[in-house]
Amino acid sequence: MSFVDLGAHNGLNTASVQRPLSLGRTVAFTLRSPDKPLYNISSIPFEMPVLIAGPTASGKTALAIEIARAQDRPIVNADALQVYDGWRVLTARPSPEEAAQAPQHLYGHVPFEAEYSVGHWLRDIQPFLDQRPVIVGGTGLYFKALTEGLADIPATPPEVRAEADAIPTKTLLADLDRLDPTLANRIDRQNRARIQRGWEVHRATGTPLSQWQSQTPPPSLPLGETHPILLDADRDWLADRIARRFDMMLEQGALAEAETNLPRWPNAGGSAKAIGAPELMAHLQGTLTLAGARDAAIIASRQYAKRQRTWFRANMSGWNRISLP
Repeated sequence: MSFVDLGAHNGLNTASVQRPLSLGRTVAFTLRSPDKPLYNISSIPFEMPVLIAGPTASGKTALAIEIARAQDRPIVNADALQVYDGWRVLTARPSPEEAAQAPQHLYGHVPFEAEYSVGHWLRDIQPFLDQRPVIVGGTGLYFKALTEGLADIPATPPEVRAEADAIPTKTLLADLDRLDPTLANRIDRQNRARIQRGWEVHRATGTPLSQWQSQTPPPSLPLGETHPILLDADRDWLADRIARRFDMMLEQGALAEAETNLPRWPNAGGSAKAIGAPELMAHLQGTLTLAGARDAAIIASRQYAKRQRTWFRANMSGWNRISLP
C-alpha cells in the first residue's frame, strides 16, 4: 500500500488517503484519520461528477487530486478567489507540481482588474460538466447556483454599484429590510456583499432580488446527479492550520507576489478580495509592519472560514460530510 497525505497541499498534515497500487479503473481510496476510516473513494459512482466543498485550508485540493487520479477526471475550480491571475500563492491555487497530476481548469483565468460573478462562473463551467469533473472550492454560492439554478438577473450598472459602495452597511441593511424583507431575513446580515447585492438589484431593476430568485430556471447539474462531499472542519483545528498555512505562504513568496501586483492594485477588480491581499499591500505601502500584516491576514482568514462553515452547515445538509480532523 502507498499512503497519500490529504494535507500535503501547502505542506500541511490532516488525514491520509490509503491507495492500493492498482485496481484498474475502480482504484479504491480510503480517506482516513489516524484512528478511523472517514471516506471510501471507491464508493463514488464512476460516471457521476464529484463536488468537494469545504472551508479554506481544510485540504480540498489534495482530496480532489486523489479522486481525479483514481478515476481519470479533470478538476474544475469552484473558488471565487482562485479564478484571478496574479494570486497563485496567496489564494492557495494548486502548485505547478499539483497541477501536473490531473487536468485543471478555471484557475487564474480572470484578469486581475476584472470583476467576476457567479453567473460568469456558471457559464464558464458548462463545457466541463459532461467530462465527469471533480468540482472543488470554497464558494458556496457557486455550488448553489450549479445544483439549484441561477436567476437571470440583469447586470448592475456601474453607477448603481458606485452609489451602493458609498452607503454604510447599516443603511443598506435598513433599506433592504424595507424593500426586500424576504431576502433580508434569510441572508447573512453581517455579510456586506450579500446585503449590497440585494440593495443594488432592487435599485437597478425595481424588483426585489428574492422575487428574481423565485423565478430561477432549472439547474445545470442537480445535486442528485452528483456525488457531493463536504469537509466539515473543527474550528480550533482549522484556526491552527490557517495560521501555519499563511506563514508557509510567506515563505513561498506571497509577499513578492503582492509586490509584483502593487502597481496594478489601485485598479484591482474582484482580485482585491483575496484574503491577505489588503494586509500585504498595506505593509508594502508602509502602513503596517510585516508582523502586523501577518496577524491581520490570519484573523481575516479565520473570519472567512467561520463564514464559510456557517454557510455550508445551513445550505449543504444533503452532502456527504467528512468531519476533520
